[in-house]
Amino acid sequence: MKIVYCIAGTRHPGGMERVLANKANWLVENGYDIVIVTTDQCGMSPFFPLDERIRCIDLNVNYEENNGKSFADKLLHYPLKQYRHKKRLAAVLKRERPDVTVSMFCNDAGFITRLDDGSKKVLEIHFSKFKRLQYGRKGLWRLADLWRSKQDEKTVRRFDKFVVLTEEDKGYWGNFPNITVIPNSNTFVTDQIALLENKKVIAVGRYTYQKGFERLIKAWKMLVSQFPDWKLDIIGEGEEHEALQKLIDSYRLGQQVTLVHPTQQIGRVYRNASLLVLPSRYEGLPMVLLEAQAFGLPIVAFACKCGPKDIVSDQETGILVAEGDIEGLAKGMSTVMGNEALRKQMGVKAKAASLRYDEDVIMKKWMDLFYQLTTK
Repeated sequence: MKIVYCIAGTRHPGGMERVLANKANWLVENGYDIVIVTTDQCGMSPFFPLDERIRCIDLNVNYEENNGKSFADKLLHYPLKQYRHKKRLAAVLKRERPDVTVSMFCNDAGFITRLDDGSKKVLEIHFSKFKRLQYGRKGLWRLADLWRSKQDEKTVRRFDKFVVLTEEDKGYWGNFPNITVIPNSNTFVTDQIALLENKKVIAVGRYTYQKGFERLIKAWKMLVSQFPDWKLDIIGEGEEHEALQKLIDSYRLGQQVTLVHPTQQIGRVYRNASLLVLPSRYEGLPMVLLEAQAFGLPIVAFACKCGPKDIVSDQETGILVAEGDIEGLAKGMSTVMGNEALRKQMGVKAKAASLRYDEDVIMKKWMDLFYQLTTK
């Protein structure tokens, strides 16, 4: 069976890119023919390793070159980019003749169901339904986000299957006949666990508004006098790097808080930590939480939409904090950092909880979905 995945790019060290790499590698290892089609790869290699049998095709549309520009500029250039994208993707799909084409809810989602290549169309979302409204933008951007959120409901109905990550998010979308829940899998299968004795806290993700790392830095400022010998590493990259560094400097936290470049040896990072913090404004099903639990790390997280409430059992595998409560985040971190026995108790339960997301179990759900679609 041939599956084509459509995504903006695979060069970023983000959760969606990691999920796709893991999924594609598993499928090709189990006999599937996998093609990944990107729009913004810009000649760069994928950040996460891909099996050599996976073919990658870039359409060179380059939506990202207009990131950060004015509303008017985006409005001017977007239609032409959409035209090029549609034309080039249609040609690829007619040539490849896939059995199933999967959109990762990128810029193809609005038109891909109208491409007549014979494949079944699947849409998978890696954020919650409220993603666009949680950007926090103002003015014309806010109106655009409201309009696009309404359009999303129309878009998802046109697909043969619409896959969300959590039961919580499924409830927000409503009773669509094509909706189904398949969570991300935990791809770290390891007997090595964190000892939870190092005075090290970590956070992992792109430096974006969504991830809320400035809120974590503000919370850390409340803790620094109580835990002067603890360190915080925020592993990632992105457009807010400079702003985050300025915030760290303004609070004089440079000796305790470090912005760390992404690494492909993320397992070593988890093993050497004693706590993972997720300060996100919104999520889908955060891979970092699944990975942290695989290494037996307790978690302190905002109970944002969606994901943390599905993964973290409050007061058992970690601590959930009301979304946006920065003082509460600091208090939760203090509770775990200040009590080694509690950390280790939570760590044992976190490791056990990680088994719910075993890769073979989750990928069996995807195989069943592909089979059902192609045998109708």
